[in-house]
Amino acid sequence: MAHNDPCILIVDDEPPIRRLLRKTLEVQNFRAVEAADGHEALDAVRHEKPDLILLDLGLPDMDGLEVIKAVRAKSATPIVVLSSRGDEAGKVAALDVGADDYVTKPFGVNELMARVRAALRHRLQEQGRQPLFQSGELNVDLVHRRVTVGGNDVRLSPREYDILQQMVIHAGKVLTHRHLIHEVWRGADNIDVQALRVFIRQLRQKIEANPERPRHIVTEPGVGYRLLLAD
Repeated sequence: MAHNDPCILIVDDEPPIRRLLRKTLEVQNFRAVEAADGHEALDAVRHEKPDLILLDLGLPDMDGLEVIKAVRAKSATPIVVLSSRGDEAGKVAALDVGADDYVTKPFGVNELMARVRAALRHRLQEQGRQPLFQSGELNVDLVHRRVTVGGNDVRLSPREYDILQQMVIHAGKVLTHRHLIHEVWRGADNIDVQALRVFIRQLRQKIEANPERPRHIVTEPGVGYRLLLAD
């Protein structure tokens, strides 16, 4: 394994999970580093400077949310949370304090690797701040505020565009209801999740071939929305 392979920090207190993740990542040409608790994780972040962190929230020495906050205070390293099935409140809390994505246990290897690649790709896009976004037939020009689907112009309301813009900037990443409401409505206290759903539905009507089976803006139940990146 080459030393310059992308480094993934695995943070989990269960040795079998760490072994499984290490083997999975190494087969995919990633270099894996392990930590069994929060303090080991923060030491590894300082010394190894990983390209991405896989983080279990249930650590023996500290809350995983505190690990996320500590990392975010000094670094934009992508963080993919390993969460328990049905733990919607934990997922939302992790995303709101700075996690990039989550994978629900038990997870499939293909889903895990897709989340890892998407988080790494999103980080590279943030660094480059590319003004042109393309995913399948959807094209968004962030400079000229122009949206096209299959080469045809799509007319969006200012609010619909602001929602789509947030999703493009964070393409591939789960955006919570709270994040979208805060960024699009700038913290207005008269906007709730139901109002956001109305705008999402309108946006899907304009950019999706089949709004009932969206291929661009997908719902993360109880959490928020994600703009998918076409391979």
